[in-house]
Amino acid sequence: MSITAIDVQLLRKMFLCGAQNLESNKAWINELNVFPVPDGDTGTNMGMTVVSAVREVLDVEDADDMKKVCKAISSGSLRGARGNSGVILSQLLRGFCKVVRDTGEVDVPLCADAFDKAVETAYKAVMKPKEGTILTVAKGAAEKARELADGGVTDFDEFIPKVIDYAQEVLAKTPEMLPVLKQAGVVDSGGQGLLQLLKGAYEGYQGAEFDEDALLHPSKAEEGPADQGEKLADLRYGYVVTFFEVFTKPYNDKIDRDVAAYMNTIADQIVTVRTDTTMHVQMHTNDPGLVLQRALLYGQLKEISIANLRCGEKFEELRAKQEEKQEERAESAAAETPAEQMPKKDIGMIAVCAGDGLAEIFRGLGVDYVISGGQTMNPSTEDILNAVGKVNADTVFILPNNKNIILASNQAAAISEDKKLIVIPTKTIPQGITAAINFIPDQDAALNEQTMTEEIRKVRSAEVTYAVRDTVIDDIQIHEGNIMAIGDSGILNVGEDRNATTLEALTKMVDDATELISIYYGEDAAEEEAEALRSAVAEKYPGIDVELQKGGQPVYCYIVSAE
Repeated sequence: MSITAIDVQLLRKMFLCGAQNLESNKAWINELNVFPVPDGDTGTNMGMTVVSAVREVLDVEDADDMKKVCKAISSGSLRGARGNSGVILSQLLRGFCKVVRDTGEVDVPLCADAFDKAVETAYKAVMKPKEGTILTVAKGAAEKARELADGGVTDFDEFIPKVIDYAQEVLAKTPEMLPVLKQAGVVDSGGQGLLQLLKGAYEGYQGAEFDEDALLHPSKAEEGPADQGEKLADLRYGYVVTFFEVFTKPYNDKIDRDVAAYMNTIADQIVTVRTDTTMHVQMHTNDPGLVLQRALLYGQLKEISIANLRCGEKFEELRAKQEEKQEERAESAAAETPAEQMPKKDIGMIAVCAGDGLAEIFRGLGVDYVISGGQTMNPSTEDILNAVGKVNADTVFILPNNKNIILASNQAAAISEDKKLIVIPTKTIPQGITAAINFIPDQDAALNEQTMTEEIRKVRSAEVTYAVRDTVIDDIQIHEGNIMAIGDSGILNVGEDRNATTLEALTKMVDDATELISIYYGEDAAEEEAEALRSAVAEKYPGIDVELQKGGQPVYCYIVSAE
């Protein structure tokens, strides 16, 4: 029986199932991060964004009211948006809901209109839209939806799978649009997240049930033996990929040989069980994305499983630490002095950073409130608004200090009702510190904004961390375990020693105009090691002031700047 209209109950179920599928695939999406650093968080950001909306949807008392359900989806995702991918996803949902909220049912033409509005809204939210991203995948889905609707398709049984299939095709082409994706051997992670949301929604349409406990109260995986990580670290390949493929194209011996030759270059322990129309595959690899992209050339994939053998524990341990700090801050919020009891200021200032040392530095520079967060735990739009609420000022400057937090900050500024928020687009911690230093309390907001924005452009920054997988970026060969210095525009250099790699990176940052080099050492860098680096830098650059401070930041053993 064909379905030509989706009512509010079915739309609600499709959204919940889509959110569930996105959340369940977040670890895989995180692994699609272009840079092989232990901070892939696209899946986490998108998952937390939709989970925020899920909570509001489940709280709607009248689940038969389309307007109320759409408002919950839009408002929940908007306020819960984290990271650039989460903000874009929230804008896609917001645009879609704008079109369907005043209707009783959604038919194919209206759904195509909603897709168009979703893409229009999301593109407007990004100052410089880049193709080869989640925006491109969304646009492709909207174009196919419009083509089908204008072509007379009225049955959602035909409409939905064709839209998803085309979105999958567009996603597969993202490496051709962004060279950095092609070199890294991955598709766009945000686009993959959107695709998983759409696939989950289709599963809900087909009858799949939403599991509230699994999404909102996930149980922790049991820990393995204490020495398991060390044993697995010795493996050549770090992932086990398993999938079931249903061929959609004629599969012959030549294709079989070509696929085998390709897979043998990126995997081992390959096991396949074939029939004329299907194949069950299991293998060990360092590039799950490449395996799946190749397989998609010949059929539809089902029952995909990706196990991270080596570095998954590091990701979870890191994220758990950040979540614990977020919880500690939330618990202590009740003890903080309410904003209305603090001295009133003309202009206030909040900053985002991870690390107790960095937080103290910002407070010492006059920042009124520090949001605990950063690369592994992007604060949501609501987190930023809550922080703003703790500052007794009508105008508040926001220092995101991370390029993945700027969109959420802008979104907070757009929906703030009682205060004017000004976002200084600081992309790194050193830029944020420079902005705070150049803030003059007695100066008006417009002049402060101009000065701070000009000064951060003079700062050159680098973050030093380790690689979690083999890859190639900007023609630089990177191997798992390598130390990388990541500059403002990409990889500066790669080495085996943290201090030596940092020292080499500075040679690409320092010029004749440099007057100050700042070094902030992280939680896993010993003070003695950091002092040795400071001494080496001072010896190499005798005419430049060198400052060393304990940042306590996770992920990055050093953050350095030259200005």
